[in-house]
Amino acid sequence: MADDGAGFIEQLKSCVVWSWTYFWTVWFFVMLFLVYILRVPFRYTDSLTAVSMFLNTLTPKFYVALTGTSSLISGLILIFEWWYFRKYGTSFIEQVSVSHLRPLLGGVDNSSPSNSNTSNGDADSNRQSVSECKVWRNPLNLFRGAEYNRYTWVTGREPLTYYDMNLSAQDHQTFFTCDSDHLRPADAIMQKAWRERNPQARISAAHEALELEDCATAYILLAEEEATTIVEAEKLFKQALKAGEACYRRSQQLQHHGSQYEAQHRRDTNVLVYIKRRLAMCSRKLGRTREAVKMMRDLMKEFPLLSMFNIHENLLESLLELQNYADVQAVLAKYDDISLPKSATICYTAALLKARAVSDKFSPEAASRRGLSTAEMNAVEAIHRAVEFNPHVPKYLLEMKSLILPPEHILKRGDSEAIAYAFFHLQHWKRVEGALNLLHCTWEGTFRMIPYPLEKGHLFYPYPICTETADRELLPMFHEVSVYPKKELPFFILFTAGLCSFTAMLALLTHQFPELMGVFAKAFLSTLFAPLNFIMEKVESILPSSLWHQLPRI
Repeated sequence: MADDGAGFIEQLKSCVVWSWTYFWTVWFFVMLFLVYILRVPFRYTDSLTAVSMFLNTLTPKFYVALTGTSSLISGLILIFEWWYFRKYGTSFIEQVSVSHLRPLLGGVDNSSPSNSNTSNGDADSNRQSVSECKVWRNPLNLFRGAEYNRYTWVTGREPLTYYDMNLSAQDHQTFFTCDSDHLRPADAIMQKAWRERNPQARISAAHEALELEDCATAYILLAEEEATTIVEAEKLFKQALKAGEACYRRSQQLQHHGSQYEAQHRRDTNVLVYIKRRLAMCSRKLGRTREAVKMMRDLMKEFPLLSMFNIHENLLESLLELQNYADVQAVLAKYDDISLPKSATICYTAALLKARAVSDKFSPEAASRRGLSTAEMNAVEAIHRAVEFNPHVPKYLLEMKSLILPPEHILKRGDSEAIAYAFFHLQHWKRVEGALNLLHCTWEGTFRMIPYPLEKGHLFYPYPICTETADRELLPMFHEVSVYPKKELPFFILFTAGLCSFTAMLALLTHQFPELMGVFAKAFLSTLFAPLNFIMEKVESILPSSLWHQLPRI
């Protein structure tokens, strides 16, 4: 109730600001009109006579031009307002009026302690939102040469944005380089290669490094960017594995000899883990799923502390492909913990397992008659939990929105994460009979539980406000970014749309029926000036006539 009251007060303040804006605008034009009249010695009767004669001499063409011009101006304002709203998510007129008029009307009071506390809370929430909008490496990212580039060759469209590729370049420099690379010529060349923007320059540098020695990072670059098939990429990764294991064994023996050797060992560990993970993904893509599962399990046992690669998400997808739901549940029991960060893969896989137990016999008509059973209630609650974490996923799973290739980086709870999840897991939902039907019947109920997603959450933190901006940077231009919660059209866009339509209709009617519309226009203007006429007659009867002659001179 407190939230409802606060929202009502904010809406009331906005209405007051808009009303005052309208009032002072009208008053400004009225004063201009009075100044125009008082620029000569005031003769009220003569002025009204002149106005009447002027109105009688106006032709229908004037009214057509007037209404047409008004419609054109309001249409231009509407187009600008719509463009500004699509780009910045707010109305230009509303933003200007509220920012400049609200302080004048006492809407902001910096002296009150309550507002100070509120501003501190807003600052804290903003900092929390920024931290929640951290961009993560997509654990199921595709191969740039064998998959992303093939898409570009076929469609002529770039599936990756510059921002996404720049983040990947930063990741490569972080994981595959260290301060001591200058001691090994091949590593020094690769350190420069990871900073190159031109793909051909990077590939040429990798070949140059391989001419000096077997360099694991050079093989990685060629496997990721030069190989045009998964088979070629796997061959290059196997060569990289041989070179990477040799470097890892050497650095492991010297890691305690100083900080320089420790940095080398850390880099070699990252390289080895990356190679083994990509080899497992190659096996998964080539249909050797059991082999991929074994490689992922061995990798997680060998390097249990390297959770930054999120290898368990690769493992979950492979186990779902094998329909080994017991092992999927075992992995979820370990990683779906309150102390660990969540992801769409974790939440929606848990919902899929709960739905699998009841979806084959679920019927919305039967459930409405007899109510939900305990198992059905658990499945619905799991779906609500998953939808609250990422509300963009159901539209892709239900094929209400078209899928694109997932980016190399994702934003948790954002549209990019939803695309990455649905791209790989849609087939697993289709394989479970009735799972998509249960999702279709229940997912929208989540939004009734969370009426204010940006202010408070139910099972998770409030939905961050920065997802749309970050997703627009990560996803290509040809994709329409999913936005949650949906933004309502600002008042001034609706107002200008109505004004444009109304004036256009008046212009059309005046052009088609000039005499009739002329009579209506004169009647309207007479009615409009009637209060002013009445007021001026009363003022003339009260004030002495000599005052009117002195007023224009003043």
